[in-house]
Amino acid sequence: MNFNIFPMLLNIQENTSSILEDAPTLLETEQISMWQLIWGYDSISGEYSLTSLIVMSLLFLFSFIAIYVFIERFMTIQRALKGEKDFMQKINDFVLKGNLNAAKDHCNSSNNPIARMIEKGLSRVGKPMKDIAISIENIGKLEISKLERRLSMLATISGVAPMLGFLGTVLGMVKVFQNMSKEKTFEIASLSGGIMEAMITTVGGLIVGIVAYVAYNYLVSKVEKVIHNMEGASIEFLDILEAPGK
Repeated sequence: MNFNIFPMLLNIQENTSSILEDAPTLLETEQISMWQLIWGYDSISGEYSLTSLIVMSLLFLFSFIAIYVFIERFMTIQRALKGEKDFMQKINDFVLKGNLNAAKDHCNSSNNPIARMIEKGLSRVGKPMKDIAISIENIGKLEISKLERRLSMLATISGVAPMLGFLGTVLGMVKVFQNMSKEKTFEIASLSGGIMEAMITTVGGLIVGIVAYVAYNYLVSKVEKVIHNMEGASIEFLDILEAPGK
């Protein structure tokens, strides 16, 4: 028993010495910047992964598109939400006085979907109420379609970005196992580096997808608020036209 201890101790000492000798090299391979990690830099080979470059470039493009669409749509929807609080009261006063031209001019001075709907209804005054209601509804549909423009791009990005990230991860893992099959010796450093390179695309895809999904749902809620205001204004306008004495 005592004779078997010495070879074991010598073996442990040799392994420890080998690990200590390789430690500086392992530390050097791990010292890469976050920017290099994002673009799939392999510290062992010293090269960038083509798959990671393509996937991350597409994800950055998607993120820029999502940011642009969100800002542009947000500003448009906010303008649609802004309007005079007493807009319908002024229209009511003009209609009761029979001054339809002044009511139309007031609608032209207000740049929002409700004003354009009411203006269309005023231009139909004198025709059956059903025709007026239909004309207002048609303008409302056109205004809603304008507000919802490009929102489908956010919905698409929110679904495609995570799948694109997963695709980059799968392709990266295929590359890792392919390199492992070629190597005669197993090195944990090369395996962990390849897995880390592959997983970064999934992280990027999920981040872009989550941001686009939140932005899409936020804008949809804003559009629904505009639709609610438009419906209320159209009902109020029809009530004005149907008021006794009109």
